Amino acid sequence: MAEANVELETAPQPAELAPAQDAERERVFEAFRRWGYLQADLDPLGLFRPRPHPELRLSGPTAQEVSRFYCGSIGAEFAHISDPERRRWIEQRMESPAPATDQQHTLERLIRADLFEQVMQSRYLGSKRFSLEGITVLIPLLDELLDAAAENGAEQAVMGMSHRGRLNVITHIVGRAPSEIFANFEDVDPRSVLGSGDVKYHMGATGVYTTEHGRNINIHLVSNPSHLEAVDPVALGRVRAKQIRAGKDGAARYLAIVMHGDAAFAGQGIWAETLNFAGVKGYSVGGAIHIVVNNLIGFTTTPPELHTARFSAELGRRQDIPIFHVNGEDPDAVVRVGRMAIEYRYQFGSDVIIDVIGYRRHGHSEIDDPTITQPLLYKAIEQHPPLWQIYAEDIGADAKAQAEQVRAEYDQGQKEAKGLTKKPSLRRMPDYWANFKGGRYKPEYEVETGLAAEEIGALTEKLTTYPADFHIHPKIKRLLLQRAEMGAGKRGVDYGMAEALAFASLLKQGTPVRMSGQDTQRGTFNQRHAVLVDVENETRYIPLCHVSPEQARFEIYNSTLSEAGPLGFEYGYSRDYPETLVLWEAQFGDFANGAQVVIDQFISSGEDKWGLLSGLVMLLPHGHEGQGPEHSSARIERYLQLAARDNFQICQPSTAGQYFHLLRRQALRKWRKPLVVFTPKSMLRHPDASSPVTELSRPRFLPVLPDTEVQNAERLILCTGKIGHELRVERKRRKDSAAAIVFLEQLYPFPEPELAAELERHKSAQDILWVQEEPANMGALWYVLPRLRRLAGNRHVLSVKRSGSASPATGSGKAHEMEQKTLLTLAFTTGK
Repeated sequence: MAEANVELETAPQPAELAPAQDAERERVFEAFRRWGYLQADLDPLGLFRPRPHPELRLSGPTAQEVSRFYCGSIGAEFAHISDPERRRWIEQRMESPAPATDQQHTLERLIRADLFEQVMQSRYLGSKRFSLEGITVLIPLLDELLDAAAENGAEQAVMGMSHRGRLNVITHIVGRAPSEIFANFEDVDPRSVLGSGDVKYHMGATGVYTTEHGRNINIHLVSNPSHLEAVDPVALGRVRAKQIRAGKDGAARYLAIVMHGDAAFAGQGIWAETLNFAGVKGYSVGGAIHIVVNNLIGFTTTPPELHTARFSAELGRRQDIPIFHVNGEDPDAVVRVGRMAIEYRYQFGSDVIIDVIGYRRHGHSEIDDPTITQPLLYKAIEQHPPLWQIYAEDIGADAKAQAEQVRAEYDQGQKEAKGLTKKPSLRRMPDYWANFKGGRYKPEYEVETGLAAEEIGALTEKLTTYPADFHIHPKIKRLLLQRAEMGAGKRGVDYGMAEALAFASLLKQGTPVRMSGQDTQRGTFNQRHAVLVDVENETRYIPLCHVSPEQARFEIYNSTLSEAGPLGFEYGYSRDYPETLVLWEAQFGDFANGAQVVIDQFISSGEDKWGLLSGLVMLLPHGHEGQGPEHSSARIERYLQLAARDNFQICQPSTAGQYFHLLRRQALRKWRKPLVVFTPKSMLRHPDASSPVTELSRPRFLPVLPDTEVQNAERLILCTGKIGHELRVERKRRKDSAAAIVFLEQLYPFPEPELAAELERHKSAQDILWVQEEPANMGALWYVLPRLRRLAGNRHVLSVKRSGSASPATGSGKAHEMEQKTLLTLAFTTGK
């Protein structure tokens, strides 16, 4: 067991203290409460030495007494917490005798954790498994967390973690049979995952954990890619969804436990974004337990190269949350910290960080040779016995027979795995996914999305009224009057009103709606105004929360100023509340590239890799309007490149009516796929993109929007988005009655039947043009042209676009106007 590494003089303790002595005693205690963690004995190998602090150069019985509390195997970092009640809570527990633990149970768990890894190492030599050896105390820690959580009413723990130790956790915490893990090494049934699937140490798993006291708690280990901390916001989003589903006491019933590597904890920005959610409205989960599985190394990189602070976990000091550093080879101390963490979480609804410091017995993976880069460290590790042997000796237990029995169990599991012919599933889907479908699109998935005029009128009234004593802004009052006219058919419906009507109708039908993004309540382009603000007292009124007495839940949040964390959170939320229309809006479309990891690793590929569906909607403002490289393109080409096997939907609705039907289709269809929507900016309120209210009553969204103004066309222009409206204006200016302009509203899945029908309707047109405002190396050009040429047969298919460019758009407004004018001219003259 680790002991306090502080040399102190001893002196007899006086029976009573004079006021001056009492003050001095308190001063000594405060010094150790603040700085004691720096001198705690935390490294099992003795290489990460305690750091002396000038305020701890103290002698006397008081210093000796308090050093036992704060400079032993636990280093508590909590002086930065502003709430004195929370600090006192920690002080009382740190300065009290350590509670008794079931050491035999801890020993048994350590034996299992270590021998599980050893059996895999001997049976599957040369295979990556990302061993937990060197920090197997994680298993007893999770045991104690779950035991304490169950005592506090937890029904399920949602866990996020990267690859190190994942297989061990799946076996010993999630409760999957060892044979199921070994089957992945045997690689049974490879044909079942041709072109799909994922490696064994990324897969999610579900199970039931039975605590030492006989309580059951469901475990959900979230699937995670190699991007180490990418799962963090996803896991928290899933917990938030489960808590909302549960209603009252949701925060008590559902617990988030997220495990991090030390290098990733300090270095990955998405984790810093996620940590910032802790007390933010709409993102809080009532406190999460964060465990730093600290090997004091990242691949081949040492701590001084990885972070500036003493500990990687000190990133957590930005929050009012405690950080417990603990020596990974003092299992009793680790278990003690686990219980304190859960009790603190349930007492204060706060995050807690547990920094478990151990080592990594092998290289980054088992096929690496770490002696090349850290020869001295791995010389010490080679001579260091496994933790279960150290602990057995510490508690005076003879564990050899027990170890042999456990090894025999795992050997038998490996033999069972060899006999399997089908790849085992490690999870059971929740019942709320039973009615939803994935896989390829089928026409029978379509639904009616139109609303009767009477219903539109009733919804409009709810959306355009507010309490009599509400002091509304004059501009918003005028906006609501205009929206009332839209609903009555006296004015074209714009995108803001179309969206509000879509949301209101869904809420009334019982479909919850959750929306987030930067400045989303108002809308980047002043188009939404979902939240009304009283100009005299700044109270808020949300019309969409007052549609009907029995309506579903409506939430809209201004997110933190980041992309990866919020988008990951909403993806996670959509995974555990599929009945909800979940939307995330980028401030500008290309800002989504700050969340590219979430898009690539979860949204576009989650079904293909893990069989996990999501109905998340991404709203990405797009359009070239002379606003520069960063405010023009939402990068259509990137999403089309990710599109395959009907993995998601990519649409650009060119009118408000189309947007209305698209949103309702996404919520009402049982075909659950992510939806990427390229939304307009300048066209949000433009009359050309507004729709007659009658358009909201037609049956459904149109993947191809036909041109009904031109018959017997000689030229057929195909396009998507804003450029189509500009083309129609140019056609009118030219008095050209021979060119038909057709909008491709859904880019993926490609609407081949609908487009073929439109080509047939304009079969007199021998010249077919694809026109886009994006550069030649961007936009949908490369994707559409080969499909269009195949459908067009012998007809000429040409394209008009900006020249290829390294950036999406010019920063000069005048240059933009010149380029746009040239595009429009070429659209009507190319090929003539």
